[in-house]
Amino acid sequence: MTATNQYIKDWAERYRKDLIEDIMPFWLTNGLDKVNGGVYTCLNRDGSLIDTTKSVWFQGRFAFVCAFAYNTIEKNPEWLKASKLTIDFIEKHCFDTDGRMYFEVTNTGQPIRKRRYIFSETFAAIAMSEYAIASGDTGYAKKALALFKNMLRLINTPGLLTPKYEKTVDMQGHSLVMILINTASRIREAIKDPSLDSQINESIDSICRNFIHPQFKALLETVGPNGEFIDSALGRTINPGHCIETAWFILEEAKFRNWDAEMVKTATTILDWSWEWGWDKEKGGISNFKDCKNLPPQDYSHDMKFWWPQTETIIATLYAYQATKNPKYLEMHKQISDYTYSHFPDKEYGEWFGYLHYDGTVSQSAKGNLFKGPFHIPRMMIKSYQICHEIITSNITSPQLY
Repeated sequence: MTATNQYIKDWAERYRKDLIEDIMPFWLTNGLDKVNGGVYTCLNRDGSLIDTTKSVWFQGRFAFVCAFAYNTIEKNPEWLKASKLTIDFIEKHCFDTDGRMYFEVTNTGQPIRKRRYIFSETFAAIAMSEYAIASGDTGYAKKALALFKNMLRLINTPGLLTPKYEKTVDMQGHSLVMILINTASRIREAIKDPSLDSQINESIDSICRNFIHPQFKALLETVGPNGEFIDSALGRTINPGHCIETAWFILEEAKFRNWDAEMVKTATTILDWSWEWGWDKEKGGISNFKDCKNLPPQDYSHDMKFWWPQTETIIATLYAYQATKNPKYLEMHKQISDYTYSHFPDKEYGEWFGYLHYDGTVSQSAKGNLFKGPFHIPRMMIKSYQICHEIITSNITSPQLY
């Protein structure tokens, strides 16, 4: 076995071991609500409960992760049961009478807050589609598709979703465009429908046409209605982690299309640019925000190191190596992995810290809140294990690096 394949094999084993022995047990023991259903995510460092408020985002995210782990890592009945328990909670408590989903509910499912975003819907949909694959119950795939089509109706019908800004402000954001790529591709694994492929094509076209700005070598978070550059703090914002996540979403689609060359080029360009913007050459890690004109970013957390940009970068660099066989992406994977695994895992209580200062010291030690929970870390481990396994089994080799 070459040194490169040994490197990939070692990481594959690490991802699987950490998922099975650390991440999943932490959340199944401390987060899963076996009384009311669903999952708690507001957990202290030791797993104790800080707040019983339930993030609806994370009901779908956790249900998805449990089913995805079941489908990819091992047929653990505890994971399948947890996925179903959480989906049952979603269906019983997380939808309003208008078909929209809440953003927060109480431990028993009473509504607390509803937001204009449809991200709760996207994660519920991928949970249902992944559970359909795991359980063999095609009814959940049909529910996922129906939810997806309702999302498109909400997005494309003026007046149904509350705008973020006043009517005089005309612009579009990267978040919704990119999440629909992954949502559609995950649902497509369980059920086929023309609307899924159509949305993937539309989203990737929009990213290329509107959000990629070569003059800055950047993918911007906010642009005008036709992709115009907006010279404001908001319009100049680069979110490297988000861009890198988009890169691997596009690489995944390229792979689905037998490694479509143009998509691979688009994705690796986004990855290369975003790495250059995000990688902290002094302290390591991917930073939160940059200004495309190198002006001071407006967000106060701009130089912090959050958990999720690191995990997305681990996936993206492995995917880029699989797609191109270019050893530079394994070197990038080594850099991000060395930083991430030396700073984020909590060796005393398990799981990972989520928020680091720019210098890599822990900002706060809670394991979860309404935005951090069992999603980015376990998804990274599952997806990265899958990619590593594919690389090894396809006998890809490259010059010896280590």
